[in-house]
Amino acid sequence: MPTHHDIPVTHDHMVWGTLDPAAPPVLRVASGDTVTLGSFPAGGAASLPPDPSRVPPAYRAALDGMAQGLGPHFMTGPVFVEGAEPGDALQIDILDVRVSQDWGFVSILPLLGTLPDEFTSYETIHPEVDHARGVCVMPWGTAIPLEPFFGILGVAPPPAWGRCGSSVPRAFGGNMDNKELKAGTTLYLPVFNPGALFFAGDGHGVQGDGEVCITALETGVTGTFRLTVRKDMPLERPFAETPAHLMSIGLDEDLDDAARQAVREMVDHVCRRTSLTRNQAYMLCSLAGNLRVTQLVDGNKGVHMLLAKDLL
Repeated sequence: MPTHHDIPVTHDHMVWGTLDPAAPPVLRVASGDTVTLGSFPAGGAASLPPDPSRVPPAYRAALDGMAQGLGPHFMTGPVFVEGAEPGDALQIDILDVRVSQDWGFVSILPLLGTLPDEFTSYETIHPEVDHARGVCVMPWGTAIPLEPFFGILGVAPPPAWGRCGSSVPRAFGGNMDNKELKAGTTLYLPVFNPGALFFAGDGHGVQGDGEVCITALETGVTGTFRLTVRKDMPLERPFAETPAHLMSIGLDEDLDDAARQAVREMVDHVCRRTSLTRNQAYMLCSLAGNLRVTQLVDGNKGVHMLLAKDLL
């Protein structure tokens, strides 16, 4: 029978800024087990609210007790999934995601974001999280419904790549900042190391497609995942599905190339799941596939395509 595991939301179960194929696992689970874990907001002391009493003690302990690696993101893991081997896929069923803090932050930072030359009056704000209403409240009064998700869902990089910074999403997933990867969605990632070595972090309370200024509502989140080894699903890149849609994910420094990758991946997956030819799948994507800009700010830009499964 599958087992449920809880990983304490403390810095001794986390890494900060680096995905490392040599990192020792914080937990070993069987395929099909579920895991509940959490994460702190990305960034450091400069992003904290003015009132120090509002900083959760475990978050303060992480800031004080950890050395930042190659990126700004806190991630829990890695989790070793028994039976996973290079060439397999890891199926990640996202069962639940919730905001765990009563505040988050949004920043405009030097040389980052979509319009860095136009926005040079740098600023960080701290919207309030109203759990009862399920919204965050901006300093000017606007209430935005929460749609929490983990910005980073990934496995360890190929050993030949060595240690990778947390900012740039790649074939192993990572900082995809895809708001569709929320509760109810299933993500599939290619496995590059024994045990897959699953990481999750970079909590977001809500984000628009694009994440244009560089941040979402950066906040603490907790989530529950089912981790299943798939021996029957060869993958080279991340792919996902919601209850209603297939979702291809393109990642590239060039937005056009990211879009091309998302289209190519969707065509391939449609052909695997149906008897359609590549021409037919390509035409179906043109009529019913919706391309969206995932994010513009993480080095490799993201484009995802959604295609309704009832059209297959």
